[in-house]
Amino acid sequence: MLRYISKRLLYMLMSLFLIVTVTFFLMRAAPGGPFSSEKQVPPEIEKNLNEYYGLDRPWYIQYFDYLVSIAKWDFGPSFKYKGQTVNDLINEGFPVSFFLGMESLLIAISIGVLLGIIAALNHNKWQDYAAMVFAVLGISVPSFIMASILQYFLAIKLGWFPVARWESLQHTVLPALALAAMPMAFIARLTRSSMLEVLGNDYIRTAKAKGLSQGQITVKHAIRNAILPVVTYLGPLSAQILTGSFVIEKIFGIPGLGSHFVTSITNRDYTTIMGVTVFYSILLLLSVLLVDIAYGFIDPRIKLAGGKKGE
Repeated sequence: MLRYISKRLLYMLMSLFLIVTVTFFLMRAAPGGPFSSEKQVPPEIEKNLNEYYGLDRPWYIQYFDYLVSIAKWDFGPSFKYKGQTVNDLINEGFPVSFFLGMESLLIAISIGVLLGIIAALNHNKWQDYAAMVFAVLGISVPSFIMASILQYFLAIKLGWFPVARWESLQHTVLPALALAAMPMAFIARLTRSSMLEVLGNDYIRTAKAKGLSQGQITVKHAIRNAILPVVTYLGPLSAQILTGSFVIEKIFGIPGLGSHFVTSITNRDYTTIMGVTVFYSILLLLSVLLVDIAYGFIDPRIKLAGGKKGE
């Protein structure tokens, strides 16, 4: 296990290096500059700003300095938010996005897995059809449309929840539901197909022949083996949902990491774009690693050794 984790950490560092490099040069290739705007900046001021932020130096020096800064966990100053660094923006916005993401993740996993199990245990019955219709709707409707529907019916028409803002626990319900709708539907379909496959195996028939109840078979044998595809999906999903949905945070006026990212793009705040991208990449790589390690605990038949999974 230690050898596997060490090798994966090495691969993560290599992947992160490539991500940082590609992001840096894509930002340099983008048209315009961090001080370009509708209001023309005088050339003298722009020259002083470029000199102050080190943008007048050769690209290879800027690239090397940025790699050193990333190694020190310093993403540099923000061009848009005066007096703040990108680290400040991440420290400010990530806890909000993390709380919203955890709430959405819990909703998506709990309801999605439950719907998938119910659909599989009632295959080709009305419960199965109802759950799959719900899942298809969840996958088909974009999150921003779902957010607007929830705001209109549950907030404006019924008045059950606030329309927007981030002030209390009640304000988190609608954005969490909107953010959880699509992954919840996908998890439901994934759980259903995996459960149907597991329920057709020989050891399930053996358990039935021994006289075990449907509940015992489902809990002790079926769910544990059927949940592995869901765990695989949770790796990238967790990184994506915990860093915040850019669109959802904008719609509900949530001061999360996604909101800062959208603002940085519209204002050509290159350091913020690169910093949030690198931060997101680290979370994604760590999530995938944790998912791979979790395999061994969920299914003891899976052994991790030398960077390979074998039975």
